[in-house]
Amino acid sequence: MIVRYESDGSIVMITQNDHAQLSGLFAAHWGNKAFEKPHPYESAVRAAMFHDKGWIRYETGPRLNKDTGKTPNYREVPNDALQLEAFEWAGDWLSSIDIYAGLLMSKHRTGLWQSRYGIIRQPPAIQRGKLSDSIEAFIVRSEAKQKAAARGLDPEELAKNYHLLQVWDLLSLYICSQEHLKKDAIEPVPTGYADATGVRMELTPIDAATIALDPYPFDRPSLTAGVIYRRLCKSTFQNDKELQAAYFGAAAQIAPFTFVGASS
Repeated sequence: MIVRYESDGSIVMITQNDHAQLSGLFAAHWGNKAFEKPHPYESAVRAAMFHDKGWIRYETGPRLNKDTGKTPNYREVPNDALQLEAFEWAGDWLSSIDIYAGLLMSKHRTGLWQSRYGIIRQPPAIQRGKLSDSIEAFIVRSEAKQKAAARGLDPEELAKNYHLLQVWDLLSLYICSQEHLKKDAIEPVPTGYADATGVRMELTPIDAATIALDPYPFDRPSLTAGVIYRRLCKSTFQNDKELQAAYFGAAAQIAPFTFVGASS
């Protein structure tokens, strides 16, 4: 769950699965004269659209940090045995539908604990310190599955699709994670499968809901993405039951954000 504590004292909550749907939208419309369309197309889009399915169990019942009385942002949710089981289930579930998409999803999960495998310079990787034994075991187990699933695949294409998935994820997080948009960048961003270095993509807010991308990667002059969110009017709760009642009782709303080229 993406959780934003807003300046007016409210909480904005966005499910990881709704965030992932936006990543899928970006993947589906990626490609123009300057950027190569992803391939295999359906698998790349499917991986982007469902890459955070492992959060679905937690999101059926968001919980409190008992010490603070607040609900944690996704990075603060404990990776306990149940959550690791959910992550593993999600990779197996998608692999049963589309083995290539499931492989990308699994690599995304293990990569997040390992600085996205070092492929993104901007924004800087989260420094996680020493991983727990259970996470280390999860990574070993998952990477063994990944190696088996990748046999016979083009390793350079797979690596580029993993890289693209990180870009789509970061674009979605950019519009989901902050109350007020700020100028930022993603670097490097692949322009195609033969592009060894990639480019720096500048993200510049034009207004509260319009972002200029330079260079612009989509297949239409502008692309609007709707962030589905719930706003809770209070930020502290007595227990999980009270939090969940407030969350489930909050009407879903949509905040549209439009991406345009820098020269638009």
